[in-house]
Amino acid sequence: MATQPHARAVLAMVGATLLWSVAGVVTRHLHHQDGLDLVFWRSGFAALGVLVWLLWRQGPRGLARDVRNASPLLWLSAVFWAVMFTAFMVALTLTTVAQTLIADSLSPLIAALLGWLILRHALPARTWLAIMLALIGMGWIAWQNLHHANGSTQLLGMLVALAVPFSAAANWVSLRRAGVAVPMQAAVMLGALFSLAAVAFPAWPVTVDLHDAIWLAFLGVFQLAIPGLLAVWAAQRLAPAEVGLLGLLEVVFGILWAWVGAAEQPALGTLIGGGLILLALVGNEWWGWQKIKWGARACMDGYADGEGRSL
Repeated sequence: MATQPHARAVLAMVGATLLWSVAGVVTRHLHHQDGLDLVFWRSGFAALGVLVWLLWRQGPRGLARDVRNASPLLWLSAVFWAVMFTAFMVALTLTTVAQTLIADSLSPLIAALLGWLILRHALPARTWLAIMLALIGMGWIAWQNLHHANGSTQLLGMLVALAVPFSAAANWVSLRRAGVAVPMQAAVMLGALFSLAAVAFPAWPVTVDLHDAIWLAFLGVFQLAIPGLLAVWAAQRLAPAEVGLLGLLEVVFGILWAWVGAAEQPALGTLIGGGLILLALVGNEWWGWQKIKWGARACMDGYADGEGRSL
Protein backbone atom coordinates (compact mmCIF):
# COMPACT_ATOMS: atom_id res chain seq x y z
CA MET A 1 0.00 0.00 0.00
CA ALA A 2 2.90 2.33 0.70
CA THR A 3 3.89 2.26 -2.96
CA GLN A 4 0.49 3.42 -4.26
CA PRO A 5 1.16 7.18 -3.86
CA HIS A 6 4.52 6.70 -5.57
CA ALA A 7 2.94 4.72 -8.41
CA ARG A 8 0.31 7.43 -8.89
CA ALA A 9 3.04 10.07 -9.04
CA VAL A 10 4.94 8.04 -11.65
CA LEU A 11 1.77 7.66 -13.73
CA ALA A 12 1.09 11.39 -13.42
CA MET A 13 4.60 12.22 -14.63
CA VAL A 14 4.37 9.77 -17.53
CA GLY A 15 0.99 11.25 -18.45
CA ALA A 16 2.50 14.74 -18.37
CA THR A 17 5.32 13.73 -20.71
CA LEU A 18 2.88 12.09 -23.13
CA LEU A 19 0.77 15.25 -23.27
CA TRP A 20 3.82 17.50 -23.60
CA SER A 21 5.16 15.38 -26.44
CA VAL A 22 2.31 16.15 -28.86
CA ALA A 23 3.26 19.82 -29.26
CA GLY A 24 5.47 19.23 -32.27
CA VAL A 25 3.16 17.05 -34.32
CA VAL A 26 0.15 19.29 -33.64
CA THR A 27 2.11 22.42 -34.57
CA ARG A 28 3.13 20.85 -37.88
CA HIS A 29 -0.56 20.48 -38.81
CA LEU A 30 -1.44 24.13 -38.14
CA HIS A 31 -2.17 26.32 -41.16
CA HIS A 32 -0.60 29.37 -39.52
CA GLN A 33 3.11 29.13 -38.68
CA ASP A 34 3.91 32.55 -37.22
CA GLY A 35 5.60 31.76 -33.91
CA LEU A 36 4.36 34.79 -31.97
CA ASP A 37 0.74 34.23 -33.00
CA LEU A 38 0.96 30.63 -31.84
CA VAL A 39 2.49 31.72 -28.54
CA PHE A 40 -0.34 34.21 -27.97
CA TRP A 41 -3.16 31.70 -28.40
CA ARG A 42 -1.47 28.74 -26.73
CA SER A 43 -0.46 30.79 -23.69
CA GLY A 44 -3.89 32.39 -23.48
CA PHE A 45 -5.70 29.06 -23.44
CA ALA A 46 -3.15 27.66 -20.97
CA ALA A 47 -3.67 30.58 -18.58
CA LEU A 48 -7.42 30.10 -18.80
CA GLY A 49 -7.12 26.37 -18.14
CA VAL A 50 -4.94 26.79 -15.04
CA LEU A 51 -7.12 29.67 -13.79
CA VAL A 52 -10.25 27.50 -13.98
CA TRP A 53 -8.46 24.75 -12.05
CA LEU A 54 -7.21 27.10 -9.33
CA LEU A 55 -10.61 28.76 -8.94
CA TRP A 56 -12.25 25.34 -8.60
CA ARG A 57 -9.68 24.17 -6.05
CA GLN A 58 -9.20 27.34 -4.02
CA GLY A 59 -11.94 29.77 -4.95
CA PRO A 60 -11.32 33.41 -5.88
CA ARG A 61 -10.43 34.42 -2.34
CA GLY A 62 -8.02 31.56 -1.82
CA LEU A 63 -6.24 32.24 -5.10
CA ALA A 64 -6.05 35.98 -4.41
CA ARG A 65 -4.70 35.28 -0.92
CA ASP A 66 -2.00 32.94 -2.24
CA VAL A 67 -0.85 35.45 -4.83
CA ARG A 68 -1.00 38.38 -2.41
CA ASN A 69 0.90 36.60 0.37
CA ALA A 70 3.45 34.89 -1.86
CA SER A 71 7.11 35.82 -1.97
CA PRO A 72 8.16 38.32 -4.66
CA LEU A 73 9.90 35.33 -6.20
CA LEU A 74 6.49 34.23 -7.45
CA TRP A 75 6.69 36.99 -10.04
CA LEU A 76 10.27 36.11 -10.97
CA SER A 77 9.27 32.47 -11.35
CA ALA A 78 6.37 33.56 -13.57
CA VAL A 79 8.81 35.46 -15.80
CA PHE A 80 10.93 32.32 -16.20
CA TRP A 81 7.82 30.31 -17.08
CA ALA A 82 6.86 32.98 -19.63
CA VAL A 83 10.26 32.70 -21.31
CA MET A 84 9.87 28.92 -21.46
CA PHE A 85 6.37 29.07 -22.96
CA THR A 86 7.40 31.68 -25.53
CA ALA A 87 10.75 30.24 -26.60
CA PHE A 88 9.40 26.72 -27.05
CA MET A 89 6.74 27.62 -29.62
CA VAL A 90 8.97 30.07 -31.46
CA ALA A 91 11.69 27.41 -31.69
CA LEU A 92 9.24 24.90 -33.14
CA THR A 93 8.54 27.28 -36.03
CA LEU A 94 12.26 27.76 -36.74
CA THR A 95 13.76 24.30 -36.39
CA THR A 96 12.74 20.66 -36.22
CA VAL A 97 10.76 19.06 -33.43
CA ALA A 98 13.71 16.79 -32.65
CA GLN A 99 16.19 19.64 -32.24
CA THR A 100 13.76 21.65 -30.13
CA LEU A 101 13.09 18.77 -27.74
CA ILE A 102 16.74 17.75 -27.51
CA ALA A 103 17.73 21.30 -26.58
CA ASP A 104 14.93 21.47 -24.01
CA SER A 105 16.09 18.23 -22.38
CA LEU A 106 19.30 19.87 -21.15
CA SER A 107 17.66 21.57 -18.15
CA PRO A 108 18.92 19.05 -15.52
CA LEU A 109 22.54 19.55 -16.59
CA ILE A 110 22.21 23.32 -16.88
CA ALA A 111 20.57 23.42 -13.44
CA ALA A 112 23.48 21.40 -12.04
CA LEU A 113 25.98 23.78 -13.65
CA LEU A 114 24.19 26.89 -12.36
CA GLY A 115 23.94 25.27 -8.93
CA TRP A 116 27.71 24.80 -8.98
CA LEU A 117 28.35 28.39 -10.08
CA ILE A 118 25.80 30.19 -7.89
CA LEU A 119 24.92 27.88 -5.01
CA ARG A 120 28.40 26.36 -4.73
CA HIS A 121 27.01 22.85 -4.98
CA ALA A 122 29.70 20.28 -5.58
CA LEU A 123 29.29 18.35 -8.83
CA PRO A 124 30.27 14.68 -9.00
CA ALA A 125 32.50 13.46 -11.80
CA ARG A 126 29.56 11.76 -13.54
CA THR A 127 27.77 15.11 -13.92
CA TRP A 128 30.86 16.79 -15.37
CA LEU A 129 31.16 13.91 -17.82
CA ALA A 130 27.48 14.25 -18.73
CA ILE A 131 27.91 18.00 -19.31
CA MET A 132 30.90 17.38 -21.58
CA LEU A 133 29.03 14.73 -23.58
CA ALA A 134 26.00 17.01 -23.90
CA LEU A 135 28.20 19.85 -25.18
CA ILE A 136 29.72 17.52 -27.75
CA GLY A 137 26.24 16.39 -28.81
CA MET A 138 24.93 19.95 -29.16
CA GLY A 139 28.09 20.99 -30.99
CA TRP A 140 27.66 18.12 -33.42
CA ILE A 141 24.04 19.09 -34.15
CA ALA A 142 25.03 22.74 -34.64
CA TRP A 143 27.85 21.73 -36.99
CA GLN A 144 25.47 19.60 -39.03
CA ASN A 145 23.04 22.53 -39.25
CA LEU A 146 25.73 24.71 -40.81
CA HIS A 147 25.89 22.26 -43.71
CA HIS A 148 22.12 22.15 -44.21
CA ALA A 149 20.25 24.15 -46.85
CA ASN A 150 18.11 25.76 -44.13
CA GLY A 151 20.86 25.46 -41.55
CA SER A 152 21.07 29.07 -40.35
CA THR A 153 17.35 29.16 -39.51
CA GLN A 154 17.54 25.79 -37.77
CA LEU A 155 20.58 26.92 -35.80
CA LEU A 156 18.69 30.04 -34.71
CA GLY A 157 15.77 27.83 -33.67
CA MET A 158 18.05 25.64 -31.59
CA LEU A 159 19.50 28.71 -29.86
CA VAL A 160 15.98 29.96 -29.12
CA ALA A 161 15.07 26.52 -27.78
CA LEU A 162 18.02 26.69 -25.36
CA ALA A 163 16.23 29.56 -23.60
CA VAL A 164 13.82 26.92 -22.25
CA PRO A 165 16.32 24.84 -20.23
CA PHE A 166 18.25 27.92 -19.14
CA SER A 167 15.04 29.53 -17.83
CA ALA A 168 13.97 26.31 -16.11
CA ALA A 169 17.38 26.02 -14.47
CA ALA A 170 17.42 29.68 -13.43
CA ASN A 171 13.95 29.27 -11.92
CA TRP A 172 15.12 26.30 -9.85
CA VAL A 173 18.35 27.98 -8.72
CA SER A 174 16.65 31.24 -7.72
CA LEU A 175 14.10 29.41 -5.57
CA ARG A 176 16.76 27.20 -3.97
CA ARG A 177 18.99 30.17 -3.24
CA ALA A 178 16.17 32.11 -1.57
CA GLY A 179 15.01 29.04 0.33
CA VAL A 180 11.34 29.91 -0.07
CA ALA A 181 8.41 28.09 -1.61
CA VAL A 182 6.06 29.70 -4.08
CA PRO A 183 2.64 28.48 -5.26
CA MET A 184 3.98 26.92 -8.45
CA GLN A 185 0.58 26.43 -10.06
CA ALA A 186 -0.09 30.15 -9.72
CA ALA A 187 3.38 30.82 -11.16
CA VAL A 188 2.50 28.71 -14.21
CA MET A 189 -0.73 30.66 -14.71
CA LEU A 190 0.99 34.03 -14.36
CA GLY A 191 3.77 32.86 -16.65
CA ALA A 192 1.24 32.04 -19.36
CA LEU A 193 -0.33 35.49 -18.93
CA PHE A 194 3.09 37.18 -19.12
CA SER A 195 3.89 35.18 -22.25
CA LEU A 196 0.62 36.29 -23.86
CA ALA A 197 1.22 39.92 -22.89
CA ALA A 198 4.82 39.89 -24.15
CA VAL A 199 3.88 38.84 -27.68
CA ALA A 200 0.52 40.62 -27.99
CA PHE A 201 1.87 43.87 -29.45
CA PRO A 202 4.41 42.46 -31.96
CA ALA A 203 1.98 39.71 -33.01
CA TRP A 204 -1.09 41.94 -33.39
CA PRO A 205 -3.49 41.31 -35.09
CA VAL A 206 -3.38 37.72 -33.88
CA THR A 207 -5.81 36.10 -36.30
CA VAL A 208 -6.08 32.36 -36.88
CA ASP A 209 -8.74 30.28 -38.60
CA LEU A 210 -11.16 27.97 -36.77
CA HIS A 211 -9.04 24.88 -37.49
CA ASP A 212 -5.98 26.43 -35.85
CA ALA A 213 -7.99 27.94 -32.98
CA ILE A 214 -9.28 24.49 -32.01
CA TRP A 215 -5.81 22.96 -32.09
CA LEU A 216 -4.27 25.89 -30.22
CA ALA A 217 -6.94 25.52 -27.54
CA PHE A 218 -5.97 21.85 -27.32
CA LEU A 219 -2.30 22.80 -27.00
CA GLY A 220 -3.01 25.40 -24.35
CA VAL A 221 -5.23 23.23 -22.15
CA PHE A 222 -4.18 19.63 -22.80
CA GLN A 223 -0.55 20.05 -23.86
CA LEU A 224 0.46 22.84 -21.49
CA ALA A 225 -1.95 23.50 -18.60
CA ILE A 226 -2.94 19.96 -17.60
CA PRO A 227 0.53 18.36 -17.93
CA GLY A 228 2.02 21.35 -16.13
CA LEU A 229 -0.31 20.77 -13.19
CA LEU A 230 0.40 17.03 -13.27
CA ALA A 231 4.16 17.60 -13.30
CA VAL A 232 4.03 20.05 -10.39
CA TRP A 233 2.00 17.51 -8.38
CA ALA A 234 4.28 14.59 -9.30
CA ALA A 235 7.50 16.50 -8.60
CA GLN A 236 6.41 16.97 -4.99
CA ARG A 237 6.22 13.18 -4.57
CA LEU A 238 9.12 11.85 -6.66
CA ALA A 239 12.87 12.05 -6.32
CA PRO A 240 14.52 14.61 -8.64
CA ALA A 241 16.29 11.80 -10.50
CA GLU A 242 12.96 10.08 -11.14
CA VAL A 243 11.45 13.30 -12.48
CA GLY A 244 14.49 13.83 -14.69
CA LEU A 245 14.41 10.32 -16.13
CA LEU A 246 10.66 10.27 -16.73
CA GLY A 247 10.81 13.74 -18.27
CA LEU A 248 13.10 12.41 -21.00
CA LEU A 249 10.17 10.41 -22.35
CA GLU A 250 8.91 13.67 -23.86
CA VAL A 251 11.92 13.73 -26.18
CA VAL A 252 11.43 10.13 -27.33
CA PHE A 253 7.67 10.38 -27.79
CA GLY A 254 7.80 13.87 -29.30
CA ILE A 255 10.27 12.86 -32.01
CA LEU A 256 8.28 9.69 -32.69
CA TRP A 257 4.94 11.51 -33.04
CA ALA A 258 6.44 14.09 -35.42
CA TRP A 259 8.05 11.33 -37.47
CA VAL A 260 4.91 9.19 -37.71
CA GLY A 261 2.25 11.91 -37.68
CA ALA A 262 3.93 14.66 -39.70
CA ALA A 263 6.58 12.81 -41.74
CA GLU A 264 9.32 14.85 -40.05
CA GLN A 265 12.18 12.37 -40.05
CA PRO A 266 15.11 13.53 -37.89
CA ALA A 267 18.41 14.02 -39.71
CA LEU A 268 21.13 11.50 -38.98
CA GLY A 269 23.29 14.19 -37.39
CA THR A 270 20.43 15.13 -35.05
CA LEU A 271 19.92 11.50 -34.07
CA ILE A 272 23.63 11.03 -33.35
CA GLY A 273 24.01 14.24 -31.35
CA GLY A 274 20.67 13.76 -29.62
CA GLY A 275 21.49 10.16 -28.79
CA LEU A 276 24.73 11.28 -27.16
CA ILE A 277 22.88 13.90 -25.11
CA LEU A 278 20.19 11.44 -24.00
CA LEU A 279 22.87 8.91 -23.08
CA ALA A 280 24.58 11.55 -20.94
CA LEU A 281 21.32 12.57 -19.26
CA VAL A 282 20.10 9.04 -18.59
CA GLY A 283 23.50 7.93 -17.32
CA ASN A 284 23.83 10.88 -14.95
CA GLU A 285 20.31 10.61 -13.55
CA TRP A 286 20.35 6.82 -13.30
CA TRP A 287 23.71 6.67 -11.55
CA GLY A 288 22.67 9.39 -9.10
CA TRP A 289 19.43 7.57 -8.38
CA GLN A 290 21.26 4.30 -7.78
CA LYS A 291 23.68 5.97 -5.36
CA ILE A 292 20.77 7.37 -3.37
CA LYS A 293 19.13 3.93 -3.24
CA TRP A 294 22.39 2.29 -2.20
CA GLY A 295 22.88 4.90 0.51
CA ALA A 296 19.34 4.41 1.82
CA ARG A 297 19.78 0.63 1.82
CA ALA A 298 23.08 0.93 3.68
CA CYS A 299 21.43 3.15 6.30
CA MET A 300 18.61 0.65 6.76
CA ASP A 301 21.07 -2.24 7.04
CA GLY A 302 23.10 -0.32 9.58
CA TYR A 303 19.96 0.54 11.53
CA ALA A 304 18.88 -3.12 11.54
CA ASP A 305 22.33 -4.22 12.69
CA GLY A 306 22.26 -1.65 15.45
CA GLU A 307 18.82 -2.79 16.57
CA GLY A 308 20.00 -6.39 16.59
CA ARG A 309 23.03 -5.58 18.71
CA SER A 310 20.95 -3.61 21.18
CA LEU A 311 18.67 -6.54 21.94
